[in-house]
Amino acid sequence: MLVLGAALALASPALARDSLGIFGAWGAFRDAAVPRCYAIAMSGAKARDYQPYATVGYWPQKRTRNQVHFRLSRRLAPQSPVRLTVGNQSFALTGGGGDAWAADKRGDAGIVAAMRSATSMRLSARATNGTTFSDSYPLAGAASAIDAAAIGCAKTTRG
Repeated sequence: MLVLGAALALASPALARDSLGIFGAWGAFRDAAVPRCYAIAMSGAKARDYQPYATVGYWPQKRTRNQVHFRLSRRLAPQSPVRLTVGNQSFALTGGGGDAWAADKRGDAGIVAAMRSATSMRLSARATNGTTFSDSYPLAGAASAIDAAAIGCAKTTRG
């Protein structure tokens, strides 16, 4: 558990200041200095070009919530379609370099809703070397981590 928490904190775009908890394969963190909160999980995929992870973020000052972001294990080929499968639902993502995300808030909402009822998700795309790759994520604990991040940022905006 401690190793998972340390790995999740290191994978974040910046080190988290407050841990909001570890929930199954997911962790929740708050950075009150920004302020922002996020749920995060590491992919089971081997790090290749990057260490892959998935986040669901909240930025209260920007009025942004449930924003989905993926750090991919490989650098994307130009114009490569990125497909996310959550349970039995499929979503087209947009991306570039080593990152992918939903095209809009509606896409974010659909992905987060699907994550709450599925057991796993898998992202597939084509790498710059022409090979297809996929990054997989267990969703055990995802709903609790997402809720903890939302609550963590709700507390940030009040206090």
